[in-house]
Amino acid sequence: MNMHWQLIAECLRQELAEYGGLLHLFDQQQGSLFARNPGAVLQFGGQIEEQVRVLHTCRARREEVVAAFATERGASAHETIRGLLPLIEADARPLLEALINEVNRLVHRVRRTSHQNHTLLTRAVELHQEVLRELRPGTFSKTYSPEGRVSLNVTHPAPALLATG
Repeated sequence: MNMHWQLIAECLRQELAEYGGLLHLFDQQQGSLFARNPGAVLQFGGQIEEQVRVLHTCRARREEVVAAFATERGASAHETIRGLLPLIEADARPLLEALINEVNRLVHRVRRTSHQNHTLLTRAVELHQEVLRELRPGTFSKTYSPEGRVSLNVTHPAPALLATG
């Protein structure tokens, strides 16, 4: 019986490590955004996608372990870890509660940082488009979808920026 809660704890520790890695990548990407380093931003984007895949695998593994623990004890396979705490030794509960709380805290931080990076990237693209519209005003036109989304259409006239010579 001890082995099962220890396996859950190990899965939570692994998930913590993966969320920490993802948060670190988002922080590095944000630093690259502020440093105006588009190559690094793209590189971190690929690394973030890979880390998210690893995190999904880790989370799925933890969910499998928790479901197995629950069914072995006659509980629903869909029960949360918090819901299963009464079935775990009293001495182990504080550890599991701390791990659960830390995972939830990191999930919140990852979401917040991801949203910040998304906002920064969106604004950078908007500024880039504004500069291009100033340089080549006849090239761009805005349209709106039925859902209210703005779409930028680009026509390809003769190059407006030519070298003089």
